[in-house]
Amino acid sequence: MNNAPNSFSSTRKRLMAAAASLAVIGAVGAGALATGTAPVLADAVRVEAPQMPSFADVVEHVSPAVVSVKVKAKFQPTADDGSDDQNGFDNLPDNPQLRQFFKQFRGFGDQGQGGQFGQRHFNHRDHGNGQPRPVAQGSGFFISEDGYLVTNNHVVSEGSDFSVVTNDGKELDAKLIGTDPRTDLAVLKVDGGGNKFTYVDFADDSKVRIGDWVVAVGNPFGLGGTVTAGIVSARGRDIGAGPYDDFIQIDASVNRGNSGGPTFNLNGQVIGINTAIFSPSGGSVGIAFDIPASTAKQVVEDLMKSGSVQRGWLGVEIQPVTSDIAESLGLKSDKGALVSSAQDSGPGKKAGITAGDVITQVDGKDVASPKELARLIGGYSPGKSVDVTVWRNGKDETVKVDLGTLPASDKQASNDDNNKQSAPAAKADTLADLGLTVTKAENGKGLVVTDVDPDSDAADRGIQPGDVITSINSNDVNTTDDVSKAMTEAAKAGRKAVLMQITRDDSNRFVALPVGKG
Repeated sequence: MNNAPNSFSSTRKRLMAAAASLAVIGAVGAGALATGTAPVLADAVRVEAPQMPSFADVVEHVSPAVVSVKVKAKFQPTADDGSDDQNGFDNLPDNPQLRQFFKQFRGFGDQGQGGQFGQRHFNHRDHGNGQPRPVAQGSGFFISEDGYLVTNNHVVSEGSDFSVVTNDGKELDAKLIGTDPRTDLAVLKVDGGGNKFTYVDFADDSKVRIGDWVVAVGNPFGLGGTVTAGIVSARGRDIGAGPYDDFIQIDASVNRGNSGGPTFNLNGQVIGINTAIFSPSGGSVGIAFDIPASTAKQVVEDLMKSGSVQRGWLGVEIQPVTSDIAESLGLKSDKGALVSSAQDSGPGKKAGITAGDVITQVDGKDVASPKELARLIGGYSPGKSVDVTVWRNGKDETVKVDLGTLPASDKQASNDDNNKQSAPAAKADTLADLGLTVTKAENGKGLVVTDVDPDSDAADRGIQPGDVITSINSNDVNTTDDVSKAMTEAAKAGRKAVLMQITRDDSNRFVALPVGKG
C-alpha cells in the first residue's frame, strides 16, 4: 500500500526529465535555424602520402631546347593527266570501288608519321611545280645558343628542305650542316636573327648507372612536345645497327617521331639521343635505344667543324676471341680482337700486324671485343700514331701504327686472288681426328676441304667443303703432315685446341678445334 505514492513520484520525475530534454533539443534546433548554420559534418577522406620526386622542374628548364624537326624533299612528278598511274594504282584490278578505297587511304604511314592519327595525304599533283613535299618528322635539340641542333641522320637523310618548330610554336628554317650515317647523327643550323636559343649540354655518360631515372622529350607521331619518363635499363647494347653499336637502353615510352630527341638525367643534361626502338607491335613496348652522349658529343663536334667525320683506320679484319680460340693460343681470357687478315695497303700490315695476332690493347686501353676495338680506333684522328699491343706466339708484343683514314666503304680489309680455288683435282686425304677430308690446293698454298663429317667438331664450328685451311697455330699448312705436326706440337704444349685459319670467299677467319677429337 505504501509503494503506490513512491511509484507515482518516480514516474513523475521521469516525465519531467524527458520534457526538459526535449526543451533543450528544441532550443538547440531553434538556435541553428535562427543563425542559418548547418549541422557540422565529417571531413572528406584525405591521405597524407609521401611526396614522390617530380620531373616538372627538369622538364620546365629543358623543354625550350627541344624542337620538332620537319623534313621535305623534292620529288619528280610522274603522270599529271588525271589517270591513276601517277598514284601507283595502274596494277590494280579494274574495280572502281577498290581504286577509290586505295585513293582514300593513300599517304598513311609516311615516314615519321602515325597514319592512325589521320595526317594529311599528299598527292603528287599537289607538288607538280617541283615544290618540296613532307617526307619525315622527328625531334632534335639545341646544343648552342646560336642555333646548332642535333637530330638523327635517318630523320634528315632523304630531305632537301628542313625546318624546326620550337617549344613556343615558332617555325624556323634550318640548314643541314653535316651527317654521320655510321652513328646515325646529324647537325642542323637555325638562323635566329640575333636571338639566343635555350640549349642543353651533354652529360658524362660514364657516370650513368642502370636504374637511374631519365626523361625523354620529343615529338611522337607528330603530336608535339611530349615528355615520358623511365629508367636506364641496360648499357652497351649491340643491336646490329653498325660497327659502333654501344647503345643505352631505356624504358621510357619512345615512338616514331621521337627519333633525334634527347634523353635527360635529373640534372637536365643529355645522356643519350633516341635512335631506335624494339617494337613487335609498331608502338612502344618499353625498349628504346639511345646513342650515348660521349659518342654524340665527339661526332657532333666534328660535324660542326667540317661537316663530316674523319675516323682512324687500322686496315684489318677482326673476329671475336672465343674461349676455344683463347685456349688454343694460350690466352688467359677470351678478351681482345683476333686479326683474321690484314689489308696489303693498310696501316696495320705496314706496322707488322698479321693474321693470327690478337689485339689486346690500344695505347694502354684494354680491348674487350672487336666492337670495342672499332670504337677505339674510330675515335682517333687519321694520322694519329698509336701503340697496339698484340698477343703473338704466346707473348705480348707492341707495335706502333700510324692510323690511316677510314674509307667510305665499311670494308676494312681485302684479300688478293691467290686464295681463289677451282675444283681440286688432287687426291683427297682424310684427317680422321678432325673429321675432315682435304686435298692440296692447286696453287700449293693450303688444303682444300672436300668433305666434313657432320658429327665432328669441325662441322659444329661451321667448316664447309670448299674452305681452304691455310695455317694452324700460325704455321703454314700445305700437306696433311703439316696438320699432324701442328696437332702434335699443341698436345706437347698442353693445349686443348689448335687455331685453324680458314679462307672462304676471299675472306679469312679462325676456328679453334679440339686436339685429338673427331
